[in-house]
Amino acid sequence: MSPALPPVLTIDGPTGSGKGTISRGVAERLGWHFLDSGALYRAVGLAASLEDLAFDDQDALARCALETVVRFEDRPNDDPLVFVNGAEAGAEIRTESAGAAASAIAAIPSVRAALVEKQRQFRQLPGLVADGRDMGTVIFPDAGVKVFLTASAEARAERRYKQLKQKGFEVTLATLLRDIVARDARDTGRAVAPLRPADDAVLIDTTGMSIDEVVNKVLALASARGT
Repeated sequence: MSPALPPVLTIDGPTGSGKGTISRGVAERLGWHFLDSGALYRAVGLAASLEDLAFDDQDALARCALETVVRFEDRPNDDPLVFVNGAEAGAEIRTESAGAAASAIAAIPSVRAALVEKQRQFRQLPGLVADGRDMGTVIFPDAGVKVFLTASAEARAERRYKQLKQKGFEVTLATLLRDIVARDARDTGRAVAPLRPADDAVLIDTTGMSIDEVVNKVLALASARGT
């Protein structure tokens, strides 16, 4: 008999739904590992940009996804440090341009296939909280708890605006709203692993909810499921 796999709690949702902050908070409260899959795609997008790869060269991008070495270093109450091919790149991958690059390469089937196993390798004891767009549908379909966060596009743009301003980025609310609507269309409309809730996911609308309220709701769900 094969040993049981470590437990996984997945939190999916669109840009600005709060999934990164919520996932990190839930992981800290549970004492579990945390996978920011969006950062993984952003890291590959950054690596591709540094290699000056064309974003329509699917073979080169798939090779880049396979070869890029990404390492996360957890930090309490903050985004994890992200090392791309040995160099710390946390600030670079948090820019809007990196997000756009990530969204572009995420639509390429060969890139997504190259990153599947890398993401599954984060499943280690005592457990994993995985945040992304296809964690519950593709990467960890057997997860014991699946959550899908939603929020209005306006609320998500406002959150992203505050987040980026606090980090010193020059952005406008109107531009962010436009970008979020466009990214939603790309993420939900792509042919491979489109953004959607898993059939057994619990939907939580985070519009008007505080971080603590959402974290506590997810933890209560996990407790009810025996996590």
